[in-house]
Amino acid sequence: QVQLVESGGGSVQAGESLRLSCAASGRSLSSYVMGWFRQAPGKEREFVASVSRTGARTSYTDSVKGRFTSSRDNAGNTVYLQMNSLKAEDTAVYYCAASMRPVYVTQLKQDYAYWGQGTQVTVSS
Repeated sequence: QVQLVESGGGSVQAGESLRLSCAASGRSLSSYVMGWFRQAPGKEREFVASVSRTGARTSYTDSVKGRFTSSRDNAGNTVYLQMNSLKAEDTAVYYCAASMRPVYVTQLKQDYAYWGQGTQVTVSS
């Protein structure tokens, strides 16, 4: 079983950048497809990005394409979400998640068995 801990959240102005990290322990991260999700107050948790086990493939929700980049360092057991040109609507708690599904990437919450505790991102306009 893998344990996930996110970090890197904070409060920024619109147009600025943040990089979230998700550190894994308990098992090698290379066994998992990794995903990023976010949840704004009063809204459902939604998919943001997914990165394949090798990092060769990625998937993004339309609203972040061209602004967010997910990558991974399997040797360091860490996954990253680089967020550029942040907007007020990106404000949410961001979660990383791990999936054992035999797929390259996945946008489905139910495919992810392991979740971190989340990190708050607040963007002021």
